[in-house]
Amino acid sequence: MTLWPIEQLLPHAGRMILLDRVVEWDAERIVCERVIRKGDAFIEASGLPGWAGIELMAQAIAAWNGCQVLAAGGAIRPGFLLGSRSYRVDADAFPNGAKLVIEALRTFHDEDGMGSFSCTVDAQGVHAEARLTVFSPPDPTPFLDPRNTLDSKGTAP
Repeated sequence: MTLWPIEQLLPHAGRMILLDRVVEWDAERIVCERVIRKGDAFIEASGLPGWAGIELMAQAIAAWNGCQVLAAGGAIRPGFLLGSRSYRVDADAFPNGAKLVIEALRTFHDEDGMGSFSCTVDAQGVHAEARLTVFSPPDPTPFLDPRNTLDSKGTAP
C-alpha cells in the first residue's frame, strides 16, 4: 500500500486541502487524518465548524479515488459531490487542536462513475456521520462547462 502525499491525491490546491494525510486505504475504504489548527481555512474561535465535516468526508472520498487511480497508473481528475443523506454531527465545532479521523467506506460504485460512501469523522468527544453520493466520470471536462446540459454519461439530452 503506497501512501502518497495528500497534495498528489486531490484535485484541490493550497488552503482548500483540508486533510493532512492518508493513514490507510484499500479497494473499499480509506482512513485520513486532520489536526485542527488555528489559522487554517474555515477555522473559527471554537474550531472547525461542524458543517465542514461533510467537506472532510468528500475530500476523503476524493483521496480514496486518487489512491485507486494512481495505483493503476492513471491521472488525478475532478469528481463531484452530488449530495448527502442524514449528515449528523454531535457538536457545533471540531475543537482547535483535535486530531480528526475521517473514514469513508464504499457501499456502491458503477462503471459510469456513480458512487456512494458511508463516512465518519471522529475526534475525542465529537462524532459526525453521513452517506455521500459522488460522481467521478472518466472525462469530467463536459461537466465543468456551465453551458452544457448533460446526462450522467456526459452526452447532451
